Amino acid sequence: MEIPERLELALRDGTPAIARPLVPEDRPALVEAYRRLSPEARFNRFWTHTGEVVGDKMLDRVLDQDPATHVTWTVLDPSREFSPLGGASWWRGGHDPSEVEISFLVLDDEQGRGIGTLLLAIMWLTAFRAGAESMVGYVLVENRHAANWLCACGASGEWDGYKLIYRWNLHHLDALPETRPAAELAMWLATLAPKILP
Repeated sequence: MEIPERLELALRDGTPAIARPLVPEDRPALVEAYRRLSPEARFNRFWTHTGEVVGDKMLDRVLDQDPATHVTWTVLDPSREFSPLGGASWWRGGHDPSEVEISFLVLDDEQGRGIGTLLLAIMWLTAFRAGAESMVGYVLVENRHAANWLCACGASGEWDGYKLIYRWNLHHLDALPETRPAAELAMWLATLAPKILP
């Protein structure tokens, strides 16, 4: 079974949404989505004070997908022409092929709607399908909102002296804590697994 080209879903508040992989034709809209980020969101995502325009090298990296080594999905508002609410990626590094690195981005006005948790479930399932055993995400210490969310979603965390490192074991769903984000994550995993896993 192939991964579907799009998933028609409803967010926590009942709002219809579409989740799908990014495609090269999304490039102009991706540039616009990055431009709409607040300076704080841009810093938390890129760890540097970038301008409103992202470079071609980064766009190429995000859009060049391979189901075995890198995927990028977006959540869209179907009532508008390519209106991304957020997106997430994972990459498989060379040092440990059993682990993938994840990154998330939810637009400022769309935060708090469960979009990040939906994207986390999609990253979890697509990485598991690709044979990964764990996911790792990196967060700046001052980004307490993201750090608290990752903990609430069941990631184990540590500090390396510079950044926070959060990991999930993709085989241990029973380790999810009794929190609202973890319960929502478990719900999405159960709902989407039949659609994404072979």
